[in-house]
Amino acid sequence: MNAIITVVGSDKVGIIAQVSALLAEHKINIADITQTILSGNFVMMMMVSLEGADIDIDGLRTLLGKTGDAMHVEINVMAERVFSAMHRI
Repeated sequence: MNAIITVVGSDKVGIIAQVSALLAEHKINIADITQTILSGNFVMMMMVSLEGADIDIDGLRTLLGKTGDAMHVEINVMAERVFSAMHRI
């Protein structure tokens, strides 16, 4: 299963490092990543693979939510199939 992770908030040192470290800790592979700064806001989108992960998507959502709260950024996790269905033209 693949998931889409989005991170949005004020730009600061360590956002990518903290999120990617948490993913690595749970054996979640980053398949693709893009990030930019829009009007002073950090915006990142990741496609991750949960194949081989030691946590399910709900557990990941909870952990990343707590991580986002600590960093004062918003982190969302959505199954790729749901994301694709929502953005189909």
